[in-house]
Amino acid sequence: MRVILGLFLILLSVAACSTTTSQPQTLAADGKPLPKLYRITAVNADRIQFRVLDSVNALRNAAGAEPVAFDARLNAAAATHARDMSLQNRPWHFGSDGSSPIDRAARVGYTGTLMGENISETYETEMETLGAWMEDENTRDIILGPDARDLGFAWHQESNGKIWWVLVMGKPAEAAPVDLES
Repeated sequence: MRVILGLFLILLSVAACSTTTSQPQTLAADGKPLPKLYRITAVNADRIQFRVLDSVNALRNAAGAEPVAFDARLNAAAATHARDMSLQNRPWHFGSDGSSPIDRAARVGYTGTLMGENISETYETEMETLGAWMEDENTRDIILGPDARDLGFAWHQESNGKIWWVLVMGKPAEAAPVDLES
């Protein structure tokens, strides 16, 4: 009985150590694996903006640019445009009402200069999207723009998982000089 029990334990140990065959990964037409659905939940939603802010500032630091900070007005403009792109079902810089990024920043009360807007329609994470923006010269220049100090970042995720990302960079308005002689 001890021998049979010993053999059974050995077989069980070997079975536990053996590799299991996994399902083959489905590939897209370009030969790359199909993306896994990235679902933004209430738990990770709060973290997403700060991961992007920290990552943008790390990239800016490496490029010798000053850090940026969130601007609530630019966050609002980005959120409005992310939802609007979803409704239009196309990633572009003009709103369904014909508004430009500059118009949307002004509507939310941003008095600085809009330096640029990056947009994306994807199923990818915020870090994958930021990485894609950094690979393109035009979108990278917006992120690393030396005059930018304000950042707006938002997204809209559809029920099918598609995410519309918007990043807006701005330069704060110059403060009016204070007349100390009055």
